[in-house]
Amino acid sequence: MTTQTEKFEFKAEVNQLLDILVHSLYTNREIFLREIISNASDALDKMRFAINSEPDLNDEIEPEITISYNEENKSVIVKDTGLGMTKEEVMANIGTIAHSGSAEFVKQAAESKESLDSLIGRFGVGFYSIFMVSDKVIVRTKSYKDGEAAIQWVSDGKNSYELSILDEELTHGTSIEIFLNEDMVERFGSEGKLKDIVSKHSNFVSFPIMIGGERVNTVTALWREPKFQIKQEQYEEFYKFLTYDSQPPISTLHFSVDAPVQFNSLLFIPEKDLDIFGMDRDNWGLDLYVRRVLIEKQNKNLLPEYLSFIKGVVDTEDLPLNISRETLQDNLLIGKISSTLTKQVLGQLEKIAKDDPEKYAQFWKAHSKIFKAGHMDFLNRDKYSKLLRFDSSKAEDETLIAFDDYIERAKEDQKEIYYSVVASREAANLNPHLEIFRSKDIEVIYLYEPIDEFVMESLREYSEFTLVAAEYADLEKLDKFESAKKENEAEPLSDEQEKDMEALAAKMKEILGEQVAEVKISERLSDSPCRLINPDGAMTSSMEKIMKAMNKDNSIPTKTMEINADHPLLRSMLNIFKTNADDEFIALSSKQLLESALLLEGYLSDPHALVGRIQNLLTKAGGWYAKLEEKD
Repeated sequence: MTTQTEKFEFKAEVNQLLDILVHSLYTNREIFLREIISNASDALDKMRFAINSEPDLNDEIEPEITISYNEENKSVIVKDTGLGMTKEEVMANIGTIAHSGSAEFVKQAAESKESLDSLIGRFGVGFYSIFMVSDKVIVRTKSYKDGEAAIQWVSDGKNSYELSILDEELTHGTSIEIFLNEDMVERFGSEGKLKDIVSKHSNFVSFPIMIGGERVNTVTALWREPKFQIKQEQYEEFYKFLTYDSQPPISTLHFSVDAPVQFNSLLFIPEKDLDIFGMDRDNWGLDLYVRRVLIEKQNKNLLPEYLSFIKGVVDTEDLPLNISRETLQDNLLIGKISSTLTKQVLGQLEKIAKDDPEKYAQFWKAHSKIFKAGHMDFLNRDKYSKLLRFDSSKAEDETLIAFDDYIERAKEDQKEIYYSVVASREAANLNPHLEIFRSKDIEVIYLYEPIDEFVMESLREYSEFTLVAAEYADLEKLDKFESAKKENEAEPLSDEQEKDMEALAAKMKEILGEQVAEVKISERLSDSPCRLINPDGAMTSSMEKIMKAMNKDNSIPTKTMEINADHPLLRSMLNIFKTNADDEFIALSSKQLLESALLLEGYLSDPHALVGRIQNLLTKAGGWYAKLEEKD
């Protein structure tokens, strides 16, 4: 029964606001329930504070939120046992919303391309999201203060609202009955559908949310609990709830921060890459909560993408509910949280690498491809570079090494860390660029993936050591290290032979023409007959291939050919050249050497000419060998 009913007209800008809310294409209408639950949770928090701060207040009503669906009225009813409102508070909070910035909201809603669900909370008008799904709302509320009457607020969300004093006894708290529009009944008209919304948006609200006599929010917000009270089994159970991964995580990171931003966080490092087929790369980010209420699923501003394998939640007190995605990206608080989280994750990985190398190797195998993209994180370069792992010429038993391992084994006076992009260890053993390192017993890091070279190019140095591509190592810096003596080492060329070898190189350039920039005698090669390098030395062969692929350039680059004057093939060619400079063997061998080098470099797309030439040479060599056998 009601008495003293009064009718109030909405102000002009409030009418505009309601018109926008009701008639706009709202992208996420279900958040009306999240807004009401958040308001109810705030009321319960305030009631708890009142009980603690007012010794004379004797209250035994259980704090809870109850949600039900009335099939007859097609209405959703949300009740809380919070502190309730007086008539004055009703008028101040929901009787008018001009004080909450409704005029500014209307202006921005008209101008902004953002969805309205991101604007609502910023202007304190979350309650009015109800009118997205309803054309009638009844609010009944009773303040916990002695002597205050129960109040009823009724509106159709159009031009006016009615305010009445209820002549009946109610316990403190608020009840909101939302009469669903006809086209909203199918979406929200059952307790099962309401449970789904609560589980999605309000699962970790600290007060019980009851639907159909059953508590819906049963999962504890572990990140809010003291670490010493939580067992490992609880962490693993929460991780499985969060990710649906059947395996426990490699590591758990649970911490609270008070400054510069107050937030709680619970993060996990999965045992394996959860994007098994590489088809779900955009499915990453941490769940962002504000006071246990989900603000954004998979927020991508809290961690850099190279840490996208991390799963978990972040909960802060310092952000407003419903902060927009656009504002999140530019929000200074989010930036500070991100900076802290990144340092914490890298610190945890560093600890695992130090304390449990086997577990770190498991992490590296699962997540290294994503992690390597962190070479652009200049603020955390030192921490990041310590965590990198590589294969190398001295790595044993498939054990990967860190830069620090390389430095420990480096030769005295060596201030370079040498690396080379190779297809495999077997390919590295045939790589002519690495021969000088093998002869001088200098370790070379092997890079197997294109991103590895970008990592090296970006880092450039580590702990006073310069990162250098083996292909263009400075000979002066290598010459100070002694080379191992070779068996059956070739006799040094005489001065006359050196001049003839120079002439042979010029002849080979003449034969190969524009296919090479130059043919010159190498100072590096010891086993291979030749190698190819870029004329200007500005870019490694592997980086050049990456750039050409990016530009969809399939042409074969013009390179400088270096020949090994001590190789038996070049010595044979020299002997033939001195007898007959135009001998067919010189031309065949020159072309064969070039195409074999191109094949090793990965540039030879059509091997037919090379195969035909090999067969021709084998035929001739077989004939020569047969004649020698006959003479013997």
